[in-house]
Amino acid sequence: MIRWREGVAGQVRRSWAGAVELDVDTGETVLPALAYVDLVGRPEPGDRVLLNTTAHHLGLGTGGFALVVALPDRLPADPDGPGHLVKARYTPLQTTVLGIDEPDSPAHALLADADDLAGMPVVVADLHSALPAVLAGLYDEAPEASVAYVMTDGAALPLALSRTVAGLARAGWLPAGTVTVGQSFGGDLEAATVHTGLLAARLVLGADVAVVTQGPGNLGTGTRWGFTGVAAGEVVNAVAALAGRPVGALRLSQADPRLRHQVVSHHSLTAYGRVALAAADLVVPDLPGDFGDQVRALVEPLRARHRLVRTPVHGLDAALSRAPVALSSMGRGPAQDGAYFLGCAAAGRHAARLLLD
Repeated sequence: MIRWREGVAGQVRRSWAGAVELDVDTGETVLPALAYVDLVGRPEPGDRVLLNTTAHHLGLGTGGFALVVALPDRLPADPDGPGHLVKARYTPLQTTVLGIDEPDSPAHALLADADDLAGMPVVVADLHSALPAVLAGLYDEAPEASVAYVMTDGAALPLALSRTVAGLARAGWLPAGTVTVGQSFGGDLEAATVHTGLLAARLVLGADVAVVTQGPGNLGTGTRWGFTGVAAGEVVNAVAALAGRPVGALRLSQADPRLRHQVVSHHSLTAYGRVALAAADLVVPDLPGDFGDQVRALVEPLRARHRLVRTPVHGLDAALSRAPVALSSMGRGPAQDGAYFLGCAAAGRHAARLLLD
């Protein structure tokens, strides 16, 4: 199940919040490797390194690195902080964090009986790549909004894998902060579930708006139900249960070669059409021409449960160009697949207008 290798740490390629990308010489080859410094420490040139090379062997598009499992000759010091919330549970690298909702947390009393988001808009999207595009549309309308990012555990568990989040945080585009929920970890706050994560975003971080996506590395199997983005529908239900305002971003594509993702992805049609039992504002970007007509026709059946909100896209190309991080999804940027990014930005625009109403 795991491909193990041992090697020697070499040149550091780059680093960002919580992660270091480096070369590791295994004696057979030099591999690109990733170390999560909060888990294993910070590798230095010459360190002996134990690696899990499975993802690199598979050639995964997201996170196709060898992963540093340990620096066996220079182990990090024992943690000495509070916290009893275990994430990545019962794996060899399970980690203990202070959950915002656990009894040791200073916010425990605040969250113990909390169950009301007070109408806070929550933008829900399938892919992690939607996050900067949603924010671009949101800030174009409401530049002073306080936004929190809530990362679910459908894909990457360590938030530190996301160079996108690191870049957005550096640029001040996540002013309220980040919350990692379920088995994911590494946010400014840790929460046991999506529900307490959303409540923490509102009540502890003081967010006006939350954006919820899975981390990098969506899993899809080409079957109707076998994709981790199915959880977008479950998040809609959680937001509605907590008296928030769910806003659904559609996954659109003009360029994806896979039939199931063309125009409106089956991920959106399944998550919102079959899994989400509560009503959401599904944002339909007002795209021109035949493509726009196709989008509107494909989502029309969702009107039976949801509010379809036709949203103008004028000015959103310029808003996307101001994003402080690179925009890319499935290897394509706005020039190759503009509909995807415009759809996400339109969802952010609608959330901002809910705030301003």
